[in-house]
This record gives sequence, structure tokens and C-alpha cells, in this order.
Amino acid sequence: MAEDTRPRRFAVLIDADNTSSRIVDGLFEEIARFGEPSVRRIYGDFSSPRLKSWTEVLQRHAIDPYQQFAYTSGKNASDIALVIDAMDLLHSGRFDGFCLVSSDSDFTRLASRLREEGADVYGFGAQKTPESFRQACRRFIYTENLVPEAATTTEQEGARRALQPPSAVVPLLARAIEQMETEDGWVGLGAVGQRLAAIASDFDPRTYGYRKLSDLVRNTGAFEIDQSSGRFLRIRAKPVRPASSSRRSRA
Repeated sequence: MAEDTRPRRFAVLIDADNTSSRIVDGLFEEIARFGEPSVRRIYGDFSSPRLKSWTEVLQRHAIDPYQQFAYTSGKNASDIALVIDAMDLLHSGRFDGFCLVSSDSDFTRLASRLREEGADVYGFGAQKTPESFRQACRRFIYTENLVPEAATTTEQEGARRALQPPSAVVPLLARAIEQMETEDGWVGLGAVGQRLAAIASDFDPRTYGYRKLSDLVRNTGAFEIDQSSGRFLRIRAKPVRPASSSRRSRA
């Protein structure tokens, strides 16, 4: 019984060369939402002054540093070490999934291979991360949404700090609704969220300046919202009004 209710175990593997230490607090808060970071490892040449900021936070979060000296220019020993460890941890059979923290597309094949073996893979990287790596993960979280500056106290502040305007998500929301067949066009917001995760692994309301999907949908202005049944919220696309009708009336 205890085994069935235990938290899902994740191995967190961080590419220090391609990740800012400013995300570390938000990173582990995010991971705690879906599992337990049982293994916490970071790879890089910590003798380099460039990684000094990481050495200052490792102890606070119990992250084990794996030192990889850059003996040869242009050869990334850290990436190789991370991949080897990931496969060793996979075959240990002790983990439900992996958190790969990097903006480097070189980890695309690793993410795909881990998922082929049935492990969940959550990617964490900057918005510049190539699409190949983002789509290879079950879910991809932008690290811009994890830094302290991304946390908002009001939705108004959130709108000003949005990385993308709410209108940018309308085509994606419309596509999700179209894939959910209903007689009257109304769909539950929770189901829409699940469909969005399946369509786009990197979807996150925080990318548009809102912490909740419901607030993002409201601020697009493109959807009707129904909450008459209590807490259950439904949405559907607003009907498109013919532009020619107003012109005929003037004539």
C-alpha cells in the first residue's frame, strides 16, 4: 500500500553550461508539483569562473556537482557524462522519470530514448531551446517562467511582463477545442488544458503572463465562458460575425 502511494521519483540532471543558477529555487518548486527529485546532479567545469554562481547554491539545494574539466576546446565532456549517467539511472529501474535541465538540442536523442523506455521526461530550458528538444519531452517548461522576476502579484502586472501577448495563444486554444468533438461547441476547461499539453509540450499560461489557464482564456477575448454549473468552467469559441452585414446596412 505504501509503495502505491509514494511520490513519483525523478532524477534531476542539470547542464550547468547551458543553465542559469537564477532558476534553481523555481526549478525545484516546479518539480515538487509532479514528483520527488530523488537524485540531483549538475555537470560542468566548476573550476571556471563562469560557473561560480552555481557553486554558491549547490549546498542549499543538495545538488551533487559532477566536475568535468574542459581538457579540449570544443569538446563537451559534461554532456557526455550527463548522458552516460542518465542511461545508468534509467537501467537501475529506480526512477519514474527524468528532469533534463538544459537549452541544448544535443539532448534531444537522450529525451527520446528515455521516453522509449517508458520514462517520463520533463525538460527545462530557455525559450531559445530548439523545438526538437522541446517536443522530445513529455512536457517542457521555460526557465524564464521560473526566475523571481516572472512571479507576479497581480494579473495586471502579469500582463505587462508577459513574454507573449494573450492573443498569441488563440490559434492554439482554437485548435485544441476543434479536436474535442461536442454538439454545442462547449468544452470543459480542464479537458482543454489536457489537450493543450498533448498538442504543445511547452504550453504554459505563465509564458503569456498569467498563472492560471482560466485567466489567460478570459483575457484573450476570443472565447465565451460559462460557469453556471458552479465551479465547473466551460469555454467555446465566439461565433464569427460576417463583416459584410454592417456594410450592407449602410448601403
